Amino acid sequence: MVRMILFAAAVLLSGCASAGVKALSGSGFIDAPGGPVWYEVMGGGDGATLVTLHGGPGSGSCSFQAFAPLGDERAVIRYDQLGTGRSGRPTDTSLWNRDRFVAELDALRDQLGLKEIHLLGHSWGGSLAAYYVLQTGGEGVRSLILSSPLISTPKWIEDANLLRAQLPAEVRAVLDAHERAGTTDSKEYQKASEVFYDRHVTRGAAVENYDCPDAPWNPVIYEQMWGPTEFYATGSLKDFDLTDRLGDIAMPTLFITGEFDEARPETVAEFAALVPGAQFVVIPGVAHASYTRAPDLYRGIVREFIDGVE
Repeated sequence: MVRMILFAAAVLLSGCASAGVKALSGSGFIDAPGGPVWYEVMGGGDGATLVTLHGGPGSGSCSFQAFAPLGDERAVIRYDQLGTGRSGRPTDTSLWNRDRFVAELDALRDQLGLKEIHLLGHSWGGSLAAYYVLQTGGEGVRSLILSSPLISTPKWIEDANLLRAQLPAEVRAVLDAHERAGTTDSKEYQKASEVFYDRHVTRGAAVENYDCPDAPWNPVIYEQMWGPTEFYATGSLKDFDLTDRLGDIAMPTLFITGEFDEARPETVAEFAALVPGAQFVVIPGVAHASYTRAPDLYRGIVREFIDGVE
């Protein structure tokens, strides 16, 4: 049964923390398959550690500093997936596949002693979080938070086409022409793409901004695994689809999406309904970048969910 809530105000609840987690602090590197991976521990406490998985693929964890306030009850870990941010940047493109990213998360847990965790993934990070628990069985994952997740690329593109149809005709014409011609790297195409991004990705001014000039993203990974834009998949994830496996997710699960998100609320609700006992929350007034546009509300939702699990 899915509990769908349209939050209008932040829910800031405190709950009982669970004991028994290893003391963590600071930042550093772990040895992951393919190279070194940088991580940072934010805060601490007796609650089970919250591990966060950033989007992309190919982005970094810089903006996940937004989750630092949740460190008043537990350690919160952000890390730059290999090839991004402060992590190593190998040139072997065979490393950019979903199973290596699963092995990377296992390496992080093993080397930091993270036996019990809450796992939060946003966008591609949501794909990775769901895929991780399905591939590994999710031992020690006490809860799963899937934030604006890519669960099915075919469904994502179907939704993207629906949203594209609502763009001005002249913008659609530019997008269509350059995709047919294979010139998606043109400035004209990028400018037209921004109209979609402004509506469904970065909608509204950021309430919290984070700048990490020494931790850039990696467009090579993004283009190899996904494609040239959010709404045009040509990479290795173009056939990605976990829909038929969602019923196998056994831990408490929360789906979050924005009212105007490219991960459309109607679709995310359908995914949530396939996970036994899952909760579903829509954050009003925001799109894909929900945790920087409505940070207090977003953190309150996550806090309430985790406290309820513990």
